[in-house]
Amino acid sequence: MMDDTKLGTDVRSPIHLNALRAFEATARHGSFVGAAKELHVTPAAVGQLVRSLEEWLGTPLFRRSQSGKVRLTTTEAAEAALADIRIGLDRLRTGLERMKEAASGGVLTVTVSPAFAAKWLMPRIERFQARWPDTDVRLDTSLKLVDYVAEGIDIGVRYGAGHWPGLTAEKLMDEEIFPVVSPALLRQAPIKRLRDLANQTLIHDHSVDPNSGFATWETWLEKAGIADGLPRRGLKINNSAAVLQAAIDGYGVALARSILAHDDLAAGRLVRLFPNVRVPSTLAYYVVYRPERASMPRLIAFRNWLHEEAAGPRSQDTTEPASDFHLRSVRE
Repeated sequence: MMDDTKLGTDVRSPIHLNALRAFEATARHGSFVGAAKELHVTPAAVGQLVRSLEEWLGTPLFRRSQSGKVRLTTTEAAEAALADIRIGLDRLRTGLERMKEAASGGVLTVTVSPAFAAKWLMPRIERFQARWPDTDVRLDTSLKLVDYVAEGIDIGVRYGAGHWPGLTAEKLMDEEIFPVVSPALLRQAPIKRLRDLANQTLIHDHSVDPNSGFATWETWLEKAGIADGLPRRGLKINNSAAVLQAAIDGYGVALARSILAHDDLAAGRLVRLFPNVRVPSTLAYYVVYRPERASMPRLIAFRNWLHEEAAGPRSQDTTEPASDFHLRSVRE
């Protein structure tokens, strides 16, 4: 809990730093309540710290605005100082993290989506651990974008357009989008023409917002030259790994992402349909990390390893020859 004692005159005092944290969080959330939740204190404690800072400075820091509900907005003087205060707090946080890192015994915190973890990272992570046995990887899997600073994240892999404010993003892998089906289902109902998809249940991947440019069945069918005439019915799933598993289990035809489907295609659990229809994704995979952590040896090792794995034939090859072979053998 944050000490809500009034400020002294020493600008280096912990109380003063607590007040600055309370001020910055209140400015970001626009309320004492939001700041209190982030800082794990009561709204009253946040309010007292902000008021003590105002008394020490001799000037107000917030105005109350009414737009449906009361919101605190910073004064011009407070707004002008916010950027420098945030830089200072970030530097302090980084310094503390470096001390924590030195005592953590070699822990690297990595964030990825659940699907990327299951289908790409976990089948390969043993090779990193064999090379760097003194580094323990702590994996954080989430569909939501996590706050690297608040969650203590060192590095991650994100899927998107490559722009995340405050973070360094290096492209890791591009990918294609294409339909896949289980060999068993293909034996029961041969799919030789695009129009044959009309007789199948389409499995839709809803794990990424289509407004981001994420390819959907509608996108793929339009690129394939079929804008109308096919049903949009089907199974909707918000996890890309579960989409592939549903296809493996024979529930229908899935629209797969080549990076995630690679191992299932190579193992023959799935067959790629219509390999001549090439639809590249407008999104890609990026290695993402905080620039102030770029010199951390464990981060550098993991980043380089990710790029090595991505460059290898086992990562990006979509096994078209194998898929085509399976397709011919099943049809024959």
